[in-house]
Amino acid sequence: MAIDTTRTFTPITIALLTVSDTRGPEEDTSGDILAERITAAGHTLGARTILRDDAELIAAQLEAWIEDPAIDAVVSTGGTGLTGRDVTPEALDRVKEKDIPGFGELFRWVSYNTIGTSTVQSRACAVLARGTYIFALPGSNGAVKDGWDKILAEQLDSRNRPCNFVELMPRLREK
Repeated sequence: MAIDTTRTFTPITIALLTVSDTRGPEEDTSGDILAERITAAGHTLGARTILRDDAELIAAQLEAWIEDPAIDAVVSTGGTGLTGRDVTPEALDRVKEKDIPGFGELFRWVSYNTIGTSTVQSRACAVLARGTYIFALPGSNGAVKDGWDKILAEQLDSRNRPCNFVELMPRLREK
């Protein structure tokens, strides 16, 4: 991480969504990992929920968080694979204004170093929706660690150089 220690850290508020047909709060280890990393980084965990793999339900929850001025970003885990039940990217398509294609590309590059060619089965992605960042990570513990530790921890740190997502936030709704 290229942290400029002369700059002030700006915490943001992040909502956490776990997408799963099989996990409840007791089994949500990927969500627990993300929640711990979000708060350890100095950010606020503004909301956390688990929803089943249903694009309509996921999109409705994302809409609620997009409309909430207190939520700056959403990180989701699960539902990014290739099976018939994996619908998180489709839910993001329902709410997005812009894709952030570099996120998915970078995630698969980082993941390749961990799981090799199996990374091609991931549809990890990110979008921008009315000033709110939404990042969709796979549901495995390793994937959320890779996504947070190697991408989001840096890009959601206002001190990261040469640029970061946080410094763009005041300008995201420009026309």
